[in-house]
Amino acid sequence: MTQAFDAAEQQALLETRVTAALDLARRLGADACEVGASVDQGIGVSVRLGEVESVELSRDQGIAVTVFVGSRKGSASSSDAGEASIRAAVEKAIGIARYTGEDPYAGLAPAELMATELPDLEVHHPWRLSTDEAIELALSCESAGRAVAGITNSDGASLSSGEGVRVYGNSHGFLGSQCGSRHSLSCMLIAEDASGMQRDYEYTSERDPARLVAAETIGRQAADKALRRLGAKRPSTGRFPVLFDPQLSAGLIGHLMSAIAGGALYRDASFLCGRLGETLFPSWFTLVERPLELAASASAPFDNDGVYTRDNVFIDQGRLASYMLSAYSARRLGMDTTGNAGGARNLRIEVPLTPQASLLEQLGTGVLVTELMGQGVNGVTGDYSRGAAGFWVENGVIQHPVEEFTIAGNLEQMFSGLVAVGDDVDTRGSVHSGSWLIDEMTIAGS
Repeated sequence: MTQAFDAAEQQALLETRVTAALDLARRLGADACEVGASVDQGIGVSVRLGEVESVELSRDQGIAVTVFVGSRKGSASSSDAGEASIRAAVEKAIGIARYTGEDPYAGLAPAELMATELPDLEVHHPWRLSTDEAIELALSCESAGRAVAGITNSDGASLSSGEGVRVYGNSHGFLGSQCGSRHSLSCMLIAEDASGMQRDYEYTSERDPARLVAAETIGRQAADKALRRLGAKRPSTGRFPVLFDPQLSAGLIGHLMSAIAGGALYRDASFLCGRLGETLFPSWFTLVERPLELAASASAPFDNDGVYTRDNVFIDQGRLASYMLSAYSARRLGMDTTGNAGGARNLRIEVPLTPQASLLEQLGTGVLVTELMGQGVNGVTGDYSRGAAGFWVENGVIQHPVEEFTIAGNLEQMFSGLVAVGDDVDTRGSVHSGSWLIDEMTIAGS
């Protein structure tokens, strides 16, 4: 059994430590200061072929201090949040600040933008799970998958469950905290027939353990996915439509967000520099951020600068309506923060959704991609080239699995060539999206 975790007690303790660090920084001569502290506790187990492979009980904590002396910045951190370590971190940060170069853009976010309302977003759902219970769930998951005919081996099943507390404060007088939890279960299995072996996996992930998919269901779904890949061939080379499954579509949204992130923009390292207001997607496509959505994966009432979070519209009817900015990147660009220090929270697309069968009909002849490999995405040019696996489709019907091929294009052309979005929306992560049908990409196969 994991050690009891009293979230309220830990929250009060971290708030006291953050306040102490801020007071000390002021007394030691800092003009401004911000402090973040956290503590996390969890359990993780992995099993393989019916045997326990590992059991990990973790408890991590840390505190990070950033001070500003004029326009000079210094940062230090410690994995020990005791009084002596806090003093050492503050002194180290101030020492660093006195020797760093001046940065006219450095400093806290404006005081008037600090979050003033900190609602309970229902993101903390502890799971009082014993080690034996965690092992039993993982074993049940793998066993259900291994029982499916055609499954000959396993890479195992894993369960993780954790909760934690985050506290952020700064010398504007802002002090905010949030408790949260995350639970997941996954399984990877190997199928074999005369054509060879294939592997695939399935997982479930939620803040509330009551919403996890049943362990046996995850095992069987992993088995089904592995079996579907048997008999894979290399596809033909040419220009074809491509259908990305929901997980991969979420990755395409991730590439978009990286391109409109302030850090990439002020470094001139994005193909979307200076493109605000331009049309990137079809007019029916809108992308929004919902950081205050209850019980969602990335909900938070304030960002990493302490700025209040709010609904943002990044793509409005196909048009690039907003960049994604922290206080620092906003100053560098001469703009205002969008409350996105630390990234976007809960991205949702507002589009007409198309049934999977209709997507395949619109695809006609081309590739359904279910796995991507490699890191061939150039954020400066938008060029896109990845190894892939999936299924070959002819006349709207899946024919056979395919592997060992490359898909290539350019992100800007892929965005503008978006034909439809599926109703098979994946809600397991921070980005919710269905499958994406792109009108044409280069397939390099046989």
